[in-house]
Amino acid sequence: MATQLSFDDLWSSTAEPKPRRKLLVTGASGFIGGFLVEKALQEGFDVWAGIRGTSSRKWLQDERIHFIELTYGDVATLRAQLQAFAADEGRWDVIIHCAGVTKCLDPNDFNRINLIGSRNFVDTLVNLSLVPRQFIFMSSLGAYGPVHEAEPHVPITDADEPRPNTRYGISKLHVEDHLKNIGDFPYVIFRPTGVYGPREKDYFLMVEGISKGIDVALGRKPQDITFIYVKDLVKAVFLAIDKGVTQRAYFVSDGDVHTSRDFSDLICRELPKEHVLRIVAPLWLGRAAAGACELWSRIAKKPVTLNKDKYNILRQRNWICDIQPLRDELGFSPDYNLERGVAETIRWYKEEHWI
Repeated sequence: MATQLSFDDLWSSTAEPKPRRKLLVTGASGFIGGFLVEKALQEGFDVWAGIRGTSSRKWLQDERIHFIELTYGDVATLRAQLQAFAADEGRWDVIIHCAGVTKCLDPNDFNRINLIGSRNFVDTLVNLSLVPRQFIFMSSLGAYGPVHEAEPHVPITDADEPRPNTRYGISKLHVEDHLKNIGDFPYVIFRPTGVYGPREKDYFLMVEGISKGIDVALGRKPQDITFIYVKDLVKAVFLAIDKGVTQRAYFVSDGDVHTSRDFSDLICRELPKEHVLRIVAPLWLGRAAAGACELWSRIAKKPVTLNKDKYNILRQRNWICDIQPLRDELGFSPDYNLERGVAETIRWYKEEHWI
């Protein structure tokens, strides 16, 4: 069950009272981060968007947003940045840590950026006595990997032993472990399944392919997949903030189970696209394609979506996860099923002329 905040006394005794709660979203220029910023503004927070100097601000145009540049890879610089903020503002009430990478040119960057960068950030907050009331970490269902692959598939639960088989998932799991090992640190971990919605670029590749008349699935064995619409993920995060839970971890999906054909059929209906060539590729072909794409990536010096990590994700057959704790403890109920979410997403892609 949720625990009381062990850092609360320290926070209350040192921070100057503010009329509005302060919230930081790291990785604010990313897909999920942008929606978190919008929701935080709607909820009346004073919002800081944590970005890099090169980050796009396309979806961060609201004049109420404060910006802060955070250099996670250099502890001395990061410390100075946080000290400068603290001198003016005290500390954040809530930090939502979304900063990280999902694909890299150099596989070592998953460890350098996702793990070491996050560890530097958390440890510096602790060392400077800037620990917030809640530190929310955006992890991934991929941190658990292919736990239950035997049929019939059963949900992945918090009691299962994680077996991440991607460099991305391993880096996320290591961050989770670090947060849990600090002691009384007020972490809340979210492990979403596949997140889709407006502005998302990886699922968009499937939409783009279907719009051109081709739908490719990998593996002939049945696959159970799950989804969460980005606005519902954000809803779950703010339910946790409202409830004040700490030292908890939650899997996040909309609670339904689908096949890849379910997803592609809804895309076809919303585009609309009547005639599509459907290809079910064997796993060995997917593995070869992933290897070829990684080779091209190194030559072109540009990260690609299809890589060995993505292949391991596509070959995993069971993506069902247990969201009962999310329902019981936070009162979570999704506003979007897959049909509604895909319709809204495709409509946005059209309005923004992505398709």
